[in-house]
Amino acid sequence: MQDTPPPQLTLGEPSKVAAKYGDGPDIWGQTPNQAQYQVPIQAGMGMGHYPTTNATVALVLSVLGIVGCSILTAIPGLIMANTALKTTNSMPGHPDSGTAKAAQVIAWISIGFVLLGMLIYGFLIVLFIATGEY
Repeated sequence: MQDTPPPQLTLGEPSKVAAKYGDGPDIWGQTPNQAQYQVPIQAGMGMGHYPTTNATVALVLSVLGIVGCSILTAIPGLIMANTALKTTNSMPGHPDSGTAKAAQVIAWISIGFVLLGMLIYGFLIVLFIATGEY
């Protein structure tokens, strides 16, 4: 008696194959529960397709904040980086996740520089007023 190979399994049919061939291994050494199922991909969403983000723009704005535009570009860069991070964190393996995180860190550094500068100027103003050298 020649064994015929089992039909290709589709989603929802393992009970038919198990009833016909039993729970033991088939001719390829797989039990029906170990067979691989192919699930059709939804239209418009291919494998490796990720939504676009503004992570690169956020990085450019954040770097401009350090270079000379201060918080005028660092705050919008931080906002754009946070929205890009929300998108990239919801999809593991997104290619923009590192860029978005770098933009967020650089924007916070730029904002920190501005706050540090304001504290130094405030301290100097208080020092000059206290010594009478204004």
